Amino acid sequence: MVFGKIEYLNLLPFHVFMKRFTKSSQQKMSMHYKRGVPSEINKKFTSKRVDAAFISSIGAQGYKQVGLGIIAKKEVLSVIVVPSKYDELDEESASSNILASILNIQGKVLIGDKALEYSLNSDKYIDLAGEWYKKFGLPFVFAILCYHKETKIFHKVQKNFLKQNIKIPQYILEKASERTGIKKQEILSYLNYISYDLDAKAKLGLKKFYTLSRKIK
Repeated sequence: MVFGKIEYLNLLPFHVFMKRFTKSSQQKMSMHYKRGVPSEINKKFTSKRVDAAFISSIGAQGYKQVGLGIIAKKEVLSVIVVPSKYDELDEESASSNILASILNIQGKVLIGDKALEYSLNSDKYIDLAGEWYKKFGLPFVFAILCYHKETKIFHKVQKNFLKQNIKIPQYILEKASERTGIKKQEILSYLNYISYDLDAKAKLGLKKFYTLSRKIK
């Protein structure tokens, strides 16, 4: 099975879980990874070069899904706009560029670890998930776990991942810190902003996003 792996910090707990899950005696799986930013993984998934991945919410419609996503209940710190006279989209993004347009926020869109690093070192930014929550009182769903086949496996992934409190080993935190330039404690603090449970309220937020995104196309 080929899994599209986005190596942003927001998926660090999931990657730790999957490493254990695929090696367990009950769930032995042969898993190969194709790495990329969200926009690249979306393309690989739609062309079936990967079997499963967290797909940007704007591109997840119509595909098989489980109730796992990358969700911000309020602020998120890693999806921001740096105010500017000119709009500049983030080529790594799909959903976030549209979100900025829906919220009518002008400037440079930044997502992922580079956005997190910026927000940790400056207060001159607008948190898009935070603005979404202020306006609609709903979580924002950035991505959803989608798959082409192996339905039973991914429902087991959902069930097992959500019921576990994932602790990230120090050596993985150290590697993530070296890769991103973000301190280990800052990584752990940031992960408190992320939810993975696509619950009823998150689904309402997703439905609202789809409705509004159709109006700007």
